[in-house]
Amino acid sequence: MIFKFFKHLNNYLLLSIILLSCQIQEPLKVHGIVYLENRSKKLEVNKSNKNDIIRIIGQPQVKGGQVNNETWIYVERVLTKGKFHKLGRNVIKENNVLILDFDKYGILKTTKFYTKDDINKIEFSKKNTENILSQKSFVENFLQSIKEKMYSNRK
Repeated sequence: MIFKFFKHLNNYLLLSIILLSCQIQEPLKVHGIVYLENRSKKLEVNKSNKNDIIRIIGQPQVKGGQVNNETWIYVERVLTKGKFHKLGRNVIKENNVLILDFDKYGILKTTKFYTKDDINKIEFSKKNTENILSQKSFVENFLQSIKEKMYSNRK
């Protein structure tokens, strides 16, 4: 009887070790630079240059600026599965944006790091910009109205 107990004890012990070593991880979908916040802390304003930043973070997703691509933008977006009330749909866990500005020599001048909460607080202008180039001329408007009148009587 004791022999049988020790025989099953090994199986239970092995099964418990296997189950305890398993780790339940939440499913993540990552887009952009992983651990962007940690990497951005390694950058030094007025000391780091473009080559240092490429070595630490990598190539930027967006390069902009008026001259010589003086603004670089990095993005990190992490999606995870929602809980029961979200019915398993993807939910944004992290949405970080890092904006770096350089001087004409390629030295880092400013860093701006925005998290998901910071991005939600940004207010955008309600003004509309008129585009003069896409406005139709008098002739185009006239021909368009004739075309509409011609085809409106058809059935």
